[in-house]
Amino acid sequence: MNELLILLAGFILLLFVTLFGYATRFKRCSSDRILVVYGKISGKKMEGTGLSAKCYHGGGSFIWPIIQDYQYLDLTPVPIDIKLEGALSQQNIRVNTPSTFTVGISTEPGIMENAAERLLGLSMTEIQDLAKDIIFGQLRVVIATMPIEEINADREKLIENIYSGVEVELKKIGLRLINVNIQDITDASGYIDALGKEAAARAINEAKIRVAEQVRDGETGKAEAERDQRINVANADATAVEGENKAGVRIAQSSAYRREQEAEAQRLATAAEKVKSAQALQEAYAAEEQAERERAKREQATQTANIIVPAEIEKRRIETLAEADAEKIRRIKKGEADGLFAMMQAEGEGLKAILTKKAEGFAEIVKSCCGSPDLAALMLITEQLPKLVEEQVKAISNLKIDSITVWDGGKKGDGKTQTADFISGLIGSLPPLHDLTKNVGIQLPEFLGKLTEHPELAEKIRDEIKSTTPKTADQDLTDSPIR
Repeated sequence: MNELLILLAGFILLLFVTLFGYATRFKRCSSDRILVVYGKISGKKMEGTGLSAKCYHGGGSFIWPIIQDYQYLDLTPVPIDIKLEGALSQQNIRVNTPSTFTVGISTEPGIMENAAERLLGLSMTEIQDLAKDIIFGQLRVVIATMPIEEINADREKLIENIYSGVEVELKKIGLRLINVNIQDITDASGYIDALGKEAAARAINEAKIRVAEQVRDGETGKAEAERDQRINVANADATAVEGENKAGVRIAQSSAYRREQEAEAQRLATAAEKVKSAQALQEAYAAEEQAERERAKREQATQTANIIVPAEIEKRRIETLAEADAEKIRRIKKGEADGLFAMMQAEGEGLKAILTKKAEGFAEIVKSCCGSPDLAALMLITEQLPKLVEEQVKAISNLKIDSITVWDGGKKGDGKTQTADFISGLIGSLPPLHDLTKNVGIQLPEFLGKLTEHPELAEKIRDEIKSTTPKTADQDLTDSPIR
């Protein structure tokens, strides 16, 4: 019985813990926020691609511990002030279009996921800056596709173009455009003011023309009414004249005088009417002249925008390219100088290493010679002796002798023959080895020998020459000089 109670209590406790854990991990989403669940998410975004997050607007979702987590995206609208200045219109006229845009995170399926991927974790200020950059660029594109007259007059079309251009880019990051408020449109060249003045002048001229027409119609009606009155009076007077014989003459005179005065009044009325018409035309012409002057100013502004502004832009482009070329040349020259410096530094290090090794080698030679510098110098000289002998032999190595003819008159008083003298002179023409070494400041030891005269050696050389010389050559020894 006790075991059953313990099992029942454990089951109730486990059920309570499970319900409590489920309740704490179930997250609800209010209407002014989006619940973003990320981590291990089931479902597919497209073929072969899993969902990176699930978004809920309203309702709620259970968040699995460890493998899932959640955050909220605020749907509060964000106002953005865009102070766009100097945007080029279709006629290359710079327009200032200050406006206020209201954006917010979209709740449309598919776009909410874009917001979760690109805006999750960003503050409202960071989202506002990101949207501001996108709106700036797209608003310039919209202004560039519309003429300035359409931008100023058709605000509805301007806002429609802004919606179609800006909202497409905002949807890519999960935002939507809520409202656009264009505050005012101005331009630096005064083109829009000129358009306003032209329209005002046109309206004034039309009003003046209508006033003149009304004045003309009034004067004409008045004259016609007076004419009808005079005719009726004249008819009545004529009837009276017919009945009054005595007063006929006076009535006729009076009628003549009256007609004269009426004609004068008619003339004055006609003249006054023409004067008023002329004044109305004069004022109309003056208004048209003023309108033409304003139109000329507008044309001048247009030419300035079409010619001077592009020329200024081209000038700045050329200056920028020239500065870039100069900077490129400076960098190349600096690189060459650095390379030359590095090469010279490497050569110096190499020469220093060679001289260091030679010094170490000379120190080892002196050390091996029991510390005797003279003995070390002798060893070095002995090492270079083959090269010295080679240089000595080069003194006569390039002599070209085709044949030698010697006149030998026998022995002289000193016991030498002419042939021996020739051989001795030839050997003596070699630079003595001791003299060569003295020229470079080296004194060879005495055991290397001295160059002395040996008559026996000269006589031996002469006999060898005779033994190898043809007979015709021996005969020439008695009758030919040395050639």
